[in-house]
Amino acid sequence: MAATRTAHTVWNGDLFTGSGQTTLDSSGLGTFDVTWKARTEAAEGKTSPEELIAAAHASCFSMAFSNMLAQAGHAPEEVRTKADVTFVPGTGITGSHLTVSATIPGISEEEFQKIAGEAKTGCPVSGALASIDITLDATLES
Repeated sequence: MAATRTAHTVWNGDLFTGSGQTTLDSSGLGTFDVTWKARTEAAEGKTSPEELIAAAHASCFSMAFSNMLAQAGHAPEEVRTKADVTFVPGTGITGSHLTVSATIPGISEEEFQKIAGEAKTGCPVSGALASIDITLDATLES
């Protein structure tokens, strides 16, 4: 069953001195201020497209990884994923680096790394970001 999620942004002014607000419509979780400065310098309480992509990538990877682990017979106790999405002005989004640490009883390091790599490739957001470099550091916690 297909699902569509919706957000919208209202922008005022030019790129460099203007500002906007992005609203998460589907969830109703909130409206967030966005500016060029938050995208290229300090966030100062505002968000950016890259931060929103990072949130999407971290959550998607965690979900895909947890599912793949369960399918392999390993129920994870906890999966913690951080995504660092890099934006270069004039070039665009150049990469997403995933850092995951997880507590998974009874899994070998080799199988953990194999499934983490498969989740990196198989996560739908990774598919959407296929035009950029996606890297992964995965740590199995005891």
